[in-house]
Amino acid sequence: MLTIQIFGIFFLIALAGLPLYFSLIATTVGIVQFKNLFYQFDSLFLNLIAGVEPFILIAVPLFIFAGELLARGGVGKRIVALARVLFGWMPGGMGVVTIVSCLMFGGVSGSAIADTAAIGSLVAPTMKERGYHPDFTAALLSVAGTLALLMPLSIPFLVFAFVSGVSMRILSMSGVVPGIICAVALSIVCVRYGKKTGCDNGSERASPREIWRVAKEAGPALLMPVIIVGGIWSGMFTPTEAASIAVVYGLAISLFLYKDIKARDLPAIILKAFQTSASVLLVIGATGVLSWLLTAEMVAFELAEWIQSVASQPWQFLLMLNIALLLLGIFIEPLPAMLLTAPLFLPMAQAMNIDMILMGVIMVMNLSIALYTPPVGGTLFVAAKLCKASIGGMSRHIIPLMVMNVSVLFITTYVPWLSKILPKLLFGVG
Repeated sequence: MLTIQIFGIFFLIALAGLPLYFSLIATTVGIVQFKNLFYQFDSLFLNLIAGVEPFILIAVPLFIFAGELLARGGVGKRIVALARVLFGWMPGGMGVVTIVSCLMFGGVSGSAIADTAAIGSLVAPTMKERGYHPDFTAALLSVAGTLALLMPLSIPFLVFAFVSGVSMRILSMSGVVPGIICAVALSIVCVRYGKKTGCDNGSERASPREIWRVAKEAGPALLMPVIIVGGIWSGMFTPTEAASIAVVYGLAISLFLYKDIKARDLPAIILKAFQTSASVLLVIGATGVLSWLLTAEMVAFELAEWIQSVASQPWQFLLMLNIALLLLGIFIEPLPAMLLTAPLFLPMAQAMNIDMILMGVIMVMNLSIALYTPPVGGTLFVAAKLCKASIGGMSRHIIPLMVMNVSVLFITTYVPWLSKILPKLLFGVG
């Protein structure tokens, strides 16, 4: 089967250490040469360009830039302060504060890496003072940071909307309830850890006056997702226009309200956002080339036939989908994995009358787990560096956190109203 050959060659090249962009291109060229397929290399180049041409993809670098601004501009500091006065009194309170901070900051940044880095740099020293083991702190940060991908400004949701053609307006709210459930599940692990180790028995409850003071200071930061998502809900602007507004708003509050960054800091922030955006868009283009080959060679048809032979019911298909994405995510980052697999799985899901919004949530939840699984895990390595922890030491603490997230994933998969309840309440669809 051509599918097995393509993925086999890709994994061999990727595991050899070649950058993902080159792995995708080399796989495509290798298959064309190895199978003596009669395709001109001009076609590959044109599909590479076509992969990054859609207008909606302008939103990706803009949201990345907005996330960089807010990560450097003191927004994370104020969100952590708010989470601390609300939840710091609980056993394992600083762990819960970390999770809630990641959830709230994720609603602003839409990036798991930015979430882990921004919140981690603020909470890691305090957690060390409270007696949390660095390995546990790093494990918690690597997992909690991925909650950003289920929040309304999620970049993977934006990409899925582009690939599938579903409404970003509806999709943006479909991950909120599963994201909150994940946060609650992770908090249970933190409370248990705090009680078991005795490292954090909580602190005194904050007074209403203190809560109001901190909330008022964090208010402008938390207002950003309300403005952006509210504009998309109401139809006032498109996701691409929303990304532009996010940049303007991020500049305004970081430069003029909080004043945590200066004009001289902007070139470095722009350069960092440019480097990240270039990497993402190159991978999107390269994935477009491979996706074109998969389509031209009717790989989706072959895969659909195979899955239908072993999964005749929707629940069986969803089970296989989860297993396949969890395994794939070990080797590939979420965005390219989604771009690679969505063209294959979406037609099969449609044939089985599976809701596309549910598919988006399932794919993002699966692929977010990849960010804290070696060898590729992005948040895993960011958190390890921040906390000076070892990957081996983190692994045993990641297991219970991962079990919680995988449990919520399967609950969301087979209880689809969890992803539909908020869009139904807001838009009357679902």
